[in-house]
Amino acid sequence: MSNSHSSRTSNRSRMLLALACALGLTLMSVPAAIAAEAPAKQPAADKAPALPVSATFEKVASTEGTPFVLKLKNDSHDTLKISGKVLLSVVHHAMDKARVLPEHTLEAGKVWSIPGLSAEDKVILNATGFAPLELVVH
Repeated sequence: MSNSHSSRTSNRSRMLLALACALGLTLMSVPAAIAAEAPAKQPAADKAPALPVSATFEKVASTEGTPFVLKLKNDSHDTLKISGKVLLSVVHHAMDKARVLPEHTLEAGKVWSIPGLSAEDKVILNATGFAPLELVVH
């Protein structure tokens, strides 16, 4: 009697395991099916052209502990109005976490120098009609 009881328990265990696997596979395929049916939404920034500037970081001698300057050159034939912010890599409790860069008019072929940057600061630049440009100080 114990042999048939053991056999039934074993069969039930196998059936439950098979059912659990089938259910698991079904549930795993649901998100993939939903993703395949949903139209891909691209943020508006992806459709905008890149900001036509070239950027270089220069290390400079400084007593203030911010030894980097961002040199931003306007590579287009038009004047650009660029604004942005610097997300600071090191922040003291009494400081803002970001430094605002007010709008700056950058003529074609000219260079805008943004001083006072530290390693790992993130600079985010914006201009109307262009995708935001994100740079990290290295």
